[in-house]
Amino acid sequence: MIYLLLWTALCLLGSAFIGRCAQSAAQSESLQRAKVVVVQDPEATETYRTRPERIRTMLDRGITNITSRPTPAEAWRSLLTTNDVVGIKIFSLPGPNSGTRPAVVSALVEELLAAGLAPTNIVIWDRQSVDLRLAGYYELARRYKVRVAGSMQSGFDTTNVYENPLLGNLVWGDFEFGSKGEGVGRKSYVSKLVSQQLTKIINVSPLLNHTLAGVSGNIYGLASGSVDNIARFEMDAERMARTIPEIYALPSLSDRVVMNIVDALICQYEGGERGLLHYSTVLNEIRLSKDPVALDALSVKELDHQRQMSGTPRAKPGIDLYEVAALLELGVNDLKRIDVETLR
Repeated sequence: MIYLLLWTALCLLGSAFIGRCAQSAAQSESLQRAKVVVVQDPEATETYRTRPERIRTMLDRGITNITSRPTPAEAWRSLLTTNDVVGIKIFSLPGPNSGTRPAVVSALVEELLAAGLAPTNIVIWDRQSVDLRLAGYYELARRYKVRVAGSMQSGFDTTNVYENPLLGNLVWGDFEFGSKGEGVGRKSYVSKLVSQQLTKIINVSPLLNHTLAGVSGNIYGLASGSVDNIARFEMDAERMARTIPEIYALPSLSDRVVMNIVDALICQYEGGERGLLHYSTVLNEIRLSKDPVALDALSVKELDHQRQMSGTPRAKPGIDLYEVAALLELGVNDLKRIDVETLR
């Protein structure tokens, strides 16, 4: 009888333990899922030209759904305060038609102003000020009285660096350019704009292919736009896959990101840093997520799909940059664990 009671007690304890483990595993699985909201509007563009009034409505719907807030103003105030200095990180090098489109940034600026941010607390930025100027962002900044800045023209924070033994040729504008001595060229310095001026970052990246990274998206865009001495990592896909996620993981970068937006109005699947609209497909979508890796993984999938549809060669990168990013817990790259809500 005593043995029977002991056995029953052990079974009950074992069942309780297994139940707690199953519950813990289920909770862990739910924490590891990513949510993406895709807003579609077939009239968002016309012959590759954006329609700003449609895009503002799309962004309004997207931000309220991704944050579960009733209004855009409340949605943004759930992510930041009116005292924050918010940097809108764009990708301007390919120009206004293939890079981040000014109409998407205009809609975002209007939402932030409506949420109570002062114009001086909004900074549209990218790596080089000349690219921002050529893409029309200085004009946009004057219209809304917000700021615009090139991170490489803002100086570098000598206390905030990414160190890696990989060597490359320093170029003019890098902090250590022209310096001599042991260890020169092994550090990438974070821009003072990022580490000392901005308190929150919103990524707005285009759906644009990148030969080595797969997509000129959230992870690559923010990492490459925030530090100097970046050319040494862009020599091959393996180097990029190992280093770009580590740069993004710097607390001065990743800890400041509150939202990621993909300008998927037009998907350019070939050309990279050049604007080639004849290698483009109109999607008329804006995608939002707090998870940068999930958005980038979906973008890589979309770009590959468009290449298949057009009969162009599929990209074959080496080590998957987004698998490395997931290992660093920057987000979810497994498409099966990305929940996509599409708003039409």
